[in-house]
Amino acid sequence: MSASHRKIPVLLTLYERYLDERDARLFAKAVSQRYATATLERLAQVGDRYRRRAAVLALGLLADYDSNHVMGGALVDVDRGVRMLAENGIRHVWNRDGNSHQRKQLVEIIRRNDAGEFDKAIELATKLLEQAPGFAEAWNQRAVAYFQSGCYADSIRDCRQTLEINPYHFGAASGMGRCYLKLDDRISALECFRRALRLNPNLEQIRAQVIYLQKSLKGK
Repeated sequence: MSASHRKIPVLLTLYERYLDERDARLFAKAVSQRYATATLERLAQVGDRYRRRAAVLALGLLADYDSNHVMGGALVDVDRGVRMLAENGIRHVWNRDGNSHQRKQLVEIIRRNDAGEFDKAIELATKLLEQAPGFAEAWNQRAVAYFQSGCYADSIRDCRQTLEINPYHFGAASGMGRCYLKLDDRISALECFRRALRLNPNLEQIRAQVIYLQKSLKGK
């Protein structure tokens, strides 16, 4: 069979339709009816760049925390499109840890942080962590609330715990760096920002911070 008559994989057909229509819900529904998560994980790692993009997009929409390792690997894919889809999708994967009740609790914590209600976010996150100490994103959200409250040492502690559980959490690494900047520890901040960049090379603001800190420390 000639190349022009080869059958286009269903996943690519669905992805092309998504690019035309930008209907993520329709794309996710169609993919879920045809592909198992394990198949999408395999395609995210070994397919051509378009299949990797489609698979990573699908995982970001459908997969739970069990796919964190594959999504974390996609953050450093050679294709920029894959990396960008992974950066967006992995955040959703992080929120899908735990059971349904714990996920609802996390949504409320995030809402409180977004509303600037940091004391309440800390209270709710602490209660959630008593139930689910392995829920990395709950640690991260409490770290965010501590940072916004000026409790930088507490935020660093929670960022470290986030990374202990989820070594792909570039947000916790960069957040820890910001805490160290607030504490005027530029060497530790630089180490954290470098770690965040190793996890996610797309963080241009963090890259700028690294360049600035390297120059400032060199001239010290």
